[in-house]
Amino acid sequence: MQQPPRLTPDAALFLDFDGTLVALAETPEAIEVPPAMVPLLSDLSDLLGGALAVVSGRQIDVLDRFLAPLRLPAAGEHGVQRRDADGRMQEQRPPDLARVLDAANELARVHEGLLVERKHAAIALHYRLAPQLEAVCRDAMLRVVDGQPQLELMHGKFVFEVKPAGINKGIAIDAFMQEPPFAGRQPVFAGDDTTDESGFAIVQPRGGVAIKVGAGPSLALHRLDSPLAVFEWLVAARDLLASSTPPRRTE
Repeated sequence: MQQPPRLTPDAALFLDFDGTLVALAETPEAIEVPPAMVPLLSDLSDLLGGALAVVSGRQIDVLDRFLAPLRLPAAGEHGVQRRDADGRMQEQRPPDLARVLDAANELARVHEGLLVERKHAAIALHYRLAPQLEAVCRDAMLRVVDGQPQLELMHGKFVFEVKPAGINKGIAIDAFMQEPPFAGRQPVFAGDDTTDESGFAIVQPRGGVAIKVGAGPSLALHRLDSPLAVFEWLVAARDLLASSTPPRRTE
């Protein structure tokens, strides 16, 4: 894999959140957004004509809280929720997750170090604080989705998540690419997890740029080592775009 190319003014930029824009933490609430990140994303959005979206497993209202006062176009819960550039929200109806929630809560009650995250249309079982329980978590979640074709189990970094079947980040990116201001631009997507591979599979066949953040196998042809490397790449992109953008006329 190679370093990603410079960002051009005709890019449509899609960014994962955890592990890409911010370093992973012991719990989802413990992450820290670098102070310079929000103004950086604001500048890049302006320079790209608004063609910048966050594509995350988080809920959109949680992304808004961490990135306040920004309210960027966003896909939340891997595409279950999507807010377009005009601020319109589209949201899948949540499936019945009672059995999943009961199973996850029971596992967390029995085993110390597990964290259950209830989302709008998904249940995430985090085992970052108890990595030795990976197989236990996987087997329990597989059992609970067995025979329920409307649900699927997704494995991310130290998390198993049960979500509606047939929804992923690639589908969300494809939907953005049908709409202004993203349509007709070169898609660029950076992500760190297995859940981002569906986005890479959409971006690269369109002549776009897929960037794997961190170690591990990936479809992506480009790589950055860490969220810090992503930040530095975005700063360089912002500075290059700003230097190539004609100054605005003042009356």
